[in-house]
Amino acid sequence: MTYDDLLRRAAALARPGHRAILGIAGSPGAGKTTLARRLVRDLGDIAAHVPMDGFHLADAELDRLGLRDRKGAPETFDAGGYAALLRRLRDERGEVVYAPGFERVLEQPIAGAVPVPPGARLVVTEGNYLLLDTGSWVRVRGELDEVWFCAPDEEDRVRRLVARHEEFGKSHEAAVAWVLRSDQRNAELVAGTRERADLVLTAAQLPEP
Repeated sequence: MTYDDLLRRAAALARPGHRAILGIAGSPGAGKTTLARRLVRDLGDIAAHVPMDGFHLADAELDRLGLRDRKGAPETFDAGGYAALLRRLRDERGEVVYAPGFERVLEQPIAGAVPVPPGARLVVTEGNYLLLDTGSWVRVRGELDEVWFCAPDEEDRVRRLVARHEEFGKSHEAAVAWVLRSDQRNAELVAGTRERADLVLTAAQLPEP
């Protein structure tokens, strides 16, 4: 299956008079955002991109909960709020719905940053934990028409992830340490969910970053 095949499959979900939600899951650095942005770009006005990252808990709340060093783990997201937004996107098609975004330089969620217009018949949402079967993540999966799982080469995934952390201010040593500690734990958890996906995509099927 090529990227063009994926594009056609996504387009087929976007039926007139209906709003579908396509989920793209995978471990940190797997290429989820790249694929989501490419699909939305190529589909044009009928599609919108809503990342899960807007539902990160704020650092102040993570500090209160004692979870700052676990940032990025499932318990550091508002999964219930994410599920509620997905339901709202499905139900409220006649007006603009605003979703939160995530500012990578600040490493903070930003309210009302992502507009989803009425004409968007397909919402592409991406995140690590779309296929988790615990807590409110079960409700998230229930709102998704399909979920595709990105499974790139592991060395490439880690390399991209280190580069991303460096791009947003970490030293090389700090980036490697974070990837091998926090991100790797999350990656192992996510890898165990791939069998629940409708489609598993290998490196050859994923667009270049």
